[in-house]
Amino acid sequence: MIWWALKVKNVPQVYIDIIRDMYRYSVSLVRTSVGDTKPFPITVGVHQGSALSPFLFSVVLDAVTAEIQDPPPWLLMYADDIALTDEGKQVLERKVNQWKGSLENGGLKLNVAKTEYMACGSTDSTPINIGNEPAVTTDKFKYLGSVLHESGIIDHDIRARISAAWSKWREVTGVICDRRIPLRLKGLVYKCIIRPVLLYGAETWPVLGRHVQELSVTEMKMLRWMCGVTRADRIRNEYIRGSLAVRDVAEKLQECRLRWFGHVCRRPADYVGNICLNLALDGPRPQGRPKKRWLDVVKADMSVNGLTRDDAQDRAKWRKASRKADPGKGRDNAT
Repeated sequence: MIWWALKVKNVPQVYIDIIRDMYRYSVSLVRTSVGDTKPFPITVGVHQGSALSPFLFSVVLDAVTAEIQDPPPWLLMYADDIALTDEGKQVLERKVNQWKGSLENGGLKLNVAKTEYMACGSTDSTPINIGNEPAVTTDKFKYLGSVLHESGIIDHDIRARISAAWSKWREVTGVICDRRIPLRLKGLVYKCIIRPVLLYGAETWPVLGRHVQELSVTEMKMLRWMCGVTRADRIRNEYIRGSLAVRDVAEKLQECRLRWFGHVCRRPADYVGNICLNLALDGPRPQGRPKKRWLDVVKADMSVNGLTRDDAQDRAKWRKASRKADPGKGRDNAT
C-alpha cells in the first residue's frame, strides 16, 4: 500500500528505488548484558527515528482519504490528529462514518475510544454514533496543544498554558533559582525555555483584560522567585524586568498577534488562515454584548502601533513596527 500511495502522489521513481534499497535485506539485533543476539530480518516498519515514518504516514493517509476530504476549515489534518467540523450533527455523523469506512478500506483503524465529540452552541447533548459505538461527548478537548471549549472562551487554554509553564519552570529551577547565576543569564533561560511554553498558541487568543492580568501575575511570580525577592521587599516590577532583561508579557502578546496577522495577510486568499478570518456563520446573534473576536484585538493592536492592514504587505516595515524586543544589548535584545 505504501508504494501504491507514493505512485499516486507522483513521486519520482528514483526516490522510490532509494527507499526500497534502504530497507532491502535490513537486519537488526538485541544487545544484552551477556552478549548480542543473532541478527534477524526486519520485514515491517521503518528505521528507528527515521524521518521517513511521518512522511509515509501522511502520504498514505492523504491517498486513502482523498475522496472524502473537505476544504478547510471544516477539515483539519495534522498527522493522525484529525478535526472534523460541520454545522449539522447528522452531517457530521455521516462524515465521521465515511472516514471510518475509508480508513478501514486502506488497512487503518479509527479508535472510537479516543474520538471525542463536542457541540458548540447546541442544547442537544446526545452523542454521535461511530458505527455501533457512541463517541465520547465532552465540553472541551485539546487539539495540537490548545484547549478548545464549547463556549468559545479561552480561559481553559490559558490555564493549561500557565500550568505547563510552571511545570517547565520547575524543571530548570536548579539554574534559575541559583544565586550564583547572573540575572541576565537567568532571564535568557526564562525567555528561551519558559516563556515560549507560556505563550504557546497566543497568536490566536482573543484576550481580555483579565487574561492578560493572569499571565502577568504568573510571569511576575516566576521573575521575583528567580531574583530571590518577594512582594514584601517592595521592589517595582519594572526593576525586576530590567534586571532580567525581560519585556512585559502583555507587549509580547501583542507582538505575537501582529506577527501572525502579518503572515496571514501575505498568504493567498485560499489559505486556511484567510478563510477563517472571512468566515461568516449563519444564525441569530445571542443577546447582550457580543464576544470579543480575535480580529477586534488585532485591530486595536494595529491602532496602537500606527499600522494598517495594507502595511502587512511590507514585511520589513511590519516587523519593525510590531516587534517588541526585550531590553538589553546584543543577544538579549534579539531574543
